[in-house]
Amino acid sequence: MQAAFRPPKEPSDQAGPLWRDDLDPGESVAQMELFKGAIGLFKNPSSHRRVDYSDPTEAAETVLLADLLLRLLRKIPEGPVAGEGADLDGD
Repeated sequence: MQAAFRPPKEPSDQAGPLWRDDLDPGESVAQMELFKGAIGLFKNPSSHRRVDYSDPTEAAETVLLADLLLRLLRKIPEGPVAGEGADLDGD
């Protein structure tokens, strides 16, 4: 997530493919942190062990969070790097 949402270090530097130039830099960093947290809390544990989603409300809310994150990704304008190999629409 840090590489994908990386801000440019210098004006001539290329940012990560998901960096948002159209947002305030603080908001772009916050978006990166949101995705880092979601991956760390929801994706990583299920990669290492069985995660029990016995609470249907929690399971539904996790799916809703994933849906929100995907919608946020779809708002990112495709740049020369973001468009390469990225299929955010599922086509």
